[in-house]
Amino acid sequence: MVDDAVTPPEFDPDEVLYVEDDRFRPENVAIVTGAASGIGRAAAFALAANGLTVVGTDVDEDGLSETTDRAEEYGVAENVETVAADLSDEDEIDRIVSHAADAGAVKYLANVAGLQHIDPIDEFPAEQFDLLHDVMVRAPFLLAKACLPHMRDSDDGTGCIGNMASVHGHYVTSDKVAYNVSKFGLRGLTQSIAAEGDGDVRAFSISTAYVKTPLVTDQIPDTAEQRGISVDEVVEDVMLGQSRTKEMMTPQEVANLFVFGFSKHASHLNGGDLLFDGGMTLTYD
Repeated sequence: MVDDAVTPPEFDPDEVLYVEDDRFRPENVAIVTGAASGIGRAAAFALAANGLTVVGTDVDEDGLSETTDRAEEYGVAENVETVAADLSDEDEIDRIVSHAADAGAVKYLANVAGLQHIDPIDEFPAEQFDLLHDVMVRAPFLLAKACLPHMRDSDDGTGCIGNMASVHGHYVTSDKVAYNVSKFGLRGLTQSIAAEGDGDVRAFSISTAYVKTPLVTDQIPDTAEQRGISVDEVVEDVMLGQSRTKEMMTPQEVANLFVFGFSKHASHLNGGDLLFDGGMTLTYD
């Protein structure tokens, strides 16, 4: 059933990837966007559980309040702060980074926030194209721009930026032009940061197939309507049809990739993309 396939699971502290890293301590801060739900919330909890101070941000104030409540429930509240902000507003981005700098040394940035709009190109609203680009490309660029000086001025001059890309940053599907273009752009931003980081500030992207998040759940009816098929067919044929692994990833599994990518164990992950897509893009019948 579709409900079983896409209902986001609860965060489980026992499933967190824990790593030993001297930089994973409360004096060091990770900014996480999209922290009101889904991958962003899970990443905030996983990084906090590994000892970092996390500043989670989102435009959804109610969702952020729930994140705070859940952080208390999972025992990571001491390491999680939230700040409501609109990523399409440059002044708000500066406020996020200033808040994080007040909390400690800004060492990590996880650009997770995303949104979706489904329409064919000839019907796609330009304002929606601009909004998706602003949130998923322009904001990560501005956040990186604001964070880089903090990373370079930190005690050891290092830092890391992780960007939430997608299989749609490798190949595209129809009716998602703004999302597709944004994810390709985000991979280009990742490589640009790596090129200028001199090996001290690293950057990586994560490209997954469909993950059990509200963003996925919300787009299923629209995709079904656009293609004239049932919601079951969207999940089974459109989303998972090309995958060899017939199960969506969970937000927590993606969060663990951020933990690994930020850690010392990923020192050679610089400009690269972690493609965790269940075989969707690189295999075929």
